[in-house]
Amino acid sequence: MAVLDAEVQAAIAASVLCWLATIGRDGTPNVSPKEIFCAVGEDRLAIADIASPNSVTNIRANPHVCVSFVDVFRQKGFKLNGTAQLIGQRDPGFEEAAASLLRLAGPAFPVRHAILVTVRKAARIIAPSYVLRPEMDDAERLAAAYRRYGVQPLPDGT
Repeated sequence: MAVLDAEVQAAIAASVLCWLATIGRDGTPNVSPKEIFCAVGEDRLAIADIASPNSVTNIRANPHVCVSFVDVFRQKGFKLNGTAQLIGQRDPGFEEAAASLLRLAGPAFPVRHAILVTVRKAARIIAPSYVLRPEMDDAERLAAAYRRYGVQPLPDGT
């Protein structure tokens, strides 16, 4: 069974940011946003290290990571647990490992490392309102989120 099934892959593709949680040598957690990432097959996530010295240092000390991403309007997403591998620009296989990331980054962002996360577990994230306010439908939930963030949906409804 694929850890990153079609639903998780679609959520990854639709996400603007993901949050990478790492653990330092002294046990201190670090969470940082990443804006260039993509699914690689059914069990890996590739994340670009653009300006992430703390994440890189922590992964070298402890490869166990957690990555999360949430659609802030629909208030749903996923949490992925796994182990990370760093592949730097000078390492063999960088061009292959980072190919999708380099396409996404374009010339504007230097990809220093490809952070390849082998995902062991994917779990759904939902806002507490799904449990506390089950009578709300998706349209009501979206409208409330748009009001909270002070934005309007696009003409196509997104």
